[in-house]
Amino acid sequence: MPFAYYGRLSPRDKATYSRSDAVAEIRLPGATLLHPLVAGLRLALERDDRVAVALACGHVAQGLTMMLEVPSVEVEVLAVRPTLRNGELHGLYTTDDGRPPRIRVWMRTVKQRRVVAFRTFLRTLLHELLHHLDYTHLKLPESFHTEGFFKRESSLFRQLVPE
Repeated sequence: MPFAYYGRLSPRDKATYSRSDAVAEIRLPGATLLHPLVAGLRLALERDDRVAVALACGHVAQGLTMMLEVPSVEVEVLAVRPTLRNGELHGLYTTDDGRPPRIRVWMRTVKQRRVVAFRTFLRTLLHELLHHLDYTHLKLPESFHTEGFFKRESSLFRQLVPE
C-alpha cells in the first residue's frame, strides 16, 4: 500500500518508489562483527558522552559501509534536536556538492533535554544510513520512505541488536 504522497510522484519516481518498496531487507555479511561497536554506542549513550557517541556512530557507519562495500559517510552527533512545526528532527542525511555524504543525529530530546533511548537513537542512525544505502548499495536515484524502506531499517536493526 503506497503512502499518501505516492499519487503526487512523477512516473519515473513511482518506478523508483516501487523498486524501493520491493526490497524488504539488506543482509549484512558478518553482522556479528558489528555487535561490539553497537554495544559501545549503547554504553556511550548511557554515559551521556557526546564525543564517545559520535565516535561509536562513526565506527558503526564505517563498519556497515565497509561490510556492504559502499562509499563511507560522515556522521556528526549534535546535542539537542531542532524543533520542527510538528515535532522535532531526529536525524538528517545530506549530500552536498563537493562534500562527502553526511548524517547528522541528535542525542537529546527538545522538551526534557534527556539523552535519547538507545533503541530510538540506533534506529535513527540506521534510518539515515539507509538513505545512504538506497543511493550507494541499491543504486536508487531517490530515497523514498516506503514500506520496504522501513522493513530494511528493521532488518538492519534486528541484525545489529538480536533479541
